[in-house]
Amino acid sequence: MKYTRYIVILILLFPLFLYAKEDKKGSAIITVYTDLHSGFGTANNERGFGLERAYLGYQYKIQQNLTVKVIADFGQSKEVRDLERIGFIKNAMVEWKYGKLQLKGGLIGTTQFKIQEDFWNKRYIMKSLQDEYDFGSSADIAISAEYDFNDKLGIDIILANGEGYKRLQVGKGLQYGGGITIRPIRELIFRIYGSYNETDKSLSYNNELVKKGIVNLATFTGFKNNRFSIALEYNLMRNIDFIKNQNKYGISLYSSFNPNKKISIYGRYDNLYSNKGWDINNDCNSGLFGVEFKLNEYIKLSPNIRIYKCKSDTEKIKTYLFVNTSFEI
Repeated sequence: MKYTRYIVILILLFPLFLYAKEDKKGSAIITVYTDLHSGFGTANNERGFGLERAYLGYQYKIQQNLTVKVIADFGQSKEVRDLERIGFIKNAMVEWKYGKLQLKGGLIGTTQFKIQEDFWNKRYIMKSLQDEYDFGSSADIAISAEYDFNDKLGIDIILANGEGYKRLQVGKGLQYGGGITIRPIRELIFRIYGSYNETDKSLSYNNELVKKGIVNLATFTGFKNNRFSIALEYNLMRNIDFIKNQNKYGISLYSSFNPNKKISIYGRYDNLYSNKGWDINNDCNSGLFGVEFKLNEYIKLSPNIRIYKCKSDTEKIKTYLFVNTSFEI
């Protein structure tokens, strides 16, 4: 079976988990995202099981303020057939904390949409908009710094390779990013982020030799308490593939209601569009509605309905029923 290798890996890593439970300085990281899905109507022939992600790793606290972490990521890739999965090193990093300052280096998680992803908190169901639609990578070779002035204001900066963790080759260009996070009260958060990805590529555009770096801008607002959350984010990506004025825009609105600690009812709406319709086949509106059940400390299950409508004339509305599961240690 195509997933047998991952089952074997989990079995082999189980002793590591047991050791980590005894070792107060270290902990194993095991995360598996799976789903069962079926399309209806125009998507009636799209059904089956999915293994979206398998994260396997370990982190160890060398000193009170110094931690090392290594995580392998087994997931889908556009480079291979759908039945295959490719393994990547997702994180291989060192983290150092000193007071209100936090420094990271190596193959680290990026800061571009980490706050949005944590707020959404349902990555096993669907990634946050920027990650889902390739506005940026969740990890890269980089160094980053985060500093919290107080409980209400924090800043972060990052210098990254700009290729993502699946393409680690280093070109002449780098990516520079920075964000500001404001929490006027505990339940409310505002964030603005911007980055620039320079390039050494010279491309032809309208018979002109041009060289344009990729610009990312993002704003985020969220409110969350113990029972209810709602968030809105707006994202802009300019000069995609380093082509001048080839831009995309993304709006994401998501909310959840928690009647108790075990159940969460949630919904999400995404609107993705390109300027002048250059990517009209991928310019889509999508809706997501579901219920999440926390079965125990490690397992979550969520049946949900998804609706897609792309702006191209040839596309019709597509509807899917998903049952997503998450296993995390």
